[in-house]
Order: sequence, then C-alpha cells, then structure tokens
Amino acid sequence: MAPTARAILFDLQGTCTDFFTSVVAAARAIDGGEHPDLDWGPFVSDWRKAYMRALGNDATAKAGAAPAWRSVREVYRQALEALLAERGLDGFDEDQLVGLVLAWEEQEPWPDVVPGLARLRARHTLGALSNADVPAVARTAKAGALPFDVLFSAQMFQAFKPDPAVYLTSARWLSLDPPDIMLVACHAYDVAAAHRLGFQTAFVPRPDELGPGAGAEPAPESALLARDFLDLADQLGS
Repeated sequence: MAPTARAILFDLQGTCTDFFTSVVAAARAIDGGEHPDLDWGPFVSDWRKAYMRALGNDATAKAGAAPAWRSVREVYRQALEALLAERGLDGFDEDQLVGLVLAWEEQEPWPDVVPGLARLRARHTLGALSNADVPAVARTAKAGALPFDVLFSAQMFQAFKPDPAVYLTSARWLSLDPPDIMLVACHAYDVAAAHRLGFQTAFVPRPDELGPGAGAEPAPESALLARDFLDLADQLGS
C-alpha cells in the first residue's frame, strides 16, 4: 500500500533545483571571461561543499546537530571569499561578489519537478522546507514556477535543518502531526532527521547535483525511494 500523507514538504536546493547548472552559468556571465583559467564547474561544487560544511550538513555532521542560525547569504559570501583567497583569485569587485552570492537564489528546477509537483498537488498540500533565507526561497520558487502552497525557510525558525525545531514547527504551522507529513529530499541527513521525528520520508537521488557524473548520495534505508518527482507521484497514487 502506498504511504499516505496529507502534506508533503520538499527540500529546495538540489532536490527541486539544479543549482549547479544555474550558478555556473550565472558565474560565467558575471565573470565575463576576466579569469580565463578559472573553471567555474569545480569551483561551484567546492563552494557548495563549503556551505554544507558550514551548516553541519556534510557527511561528518552529527545526528540532529546544527550550528546557530545566520543568514545563508552570509554563509555563501564567507565561503566564496575563503575559496577565492585560497586559490589566489582576485579582481572581483563588490557588485560581482554580490551577484555571485545572489546566483544561489534563482535556480532552474530539474525537468521532472514542475510536472511532478502539479500531480502531487492534486492530493496533497505541498510546501518547501529549505535552509535558504526567505528571499531566496521565494525567488527560487517564483523563478521556477514551483506550485507550492506554502514556503518555509530556516530564517523563520532561526535554526537550520537538521535542528528538530525546523521540522516540528513546520508541522505545527500546518496543524498536522509528523506522521501526516512526508519530507522529500536528496540529502540523507535531511531525510534521516525527519524520520527520527516521526515524519514519513522519501529520498529522490540527484546524481548531477554537484555536476554531471558527480553521483548521488546513498539512499537511506528508512525512506521511500523514488527516481524523481514523477515516480514519486506514481508511487503515491497521484
């Protein structure tokens, strides 16, 4: 029997959106060829990994642990400056640095996302549950025409996933208990944290999240496994 959930919450960056392609394209446009030896693909991948480490969301993170909240724009900016300094890259003015950071706030969705969400929305309340700031969540959802009913940001809770408060407060604001909600993500830490709190969970691998051929994270055993959002809709009978 397919799992039943009254609401489904989705991680945003990586799960719903192809941030790698979007940010690499924006970075190349902002750079304008001023740094011809800079390969933006690996740089963006390393930038994302630095961001994940700063939030305690990498493979070394302890279960349920998360650092104190601060603006994700600040996290991305500090990680960017550290990477540029580490690699001896200079010549970026303030407008370029701001533009690079804001590139993380307008990302194209994966091809399966919008049609999959449209099908799921017919039977479920849909929401984004993201560690990104409120403006980033809103801009990303709008830019990708993502048909969410509600948008939740870590900024609202002053806490980052996997802090239990993020998941439990979202459930309370939906007036639902955790077992009535499914959390969907391509990140094992996110799925595991929600599962520990009694949420239904689904894992959607995104093997190209950090670039073509980078590979997906291993699927948690506790989660429903779906190839993409269309497969998830099939499995949930939507």
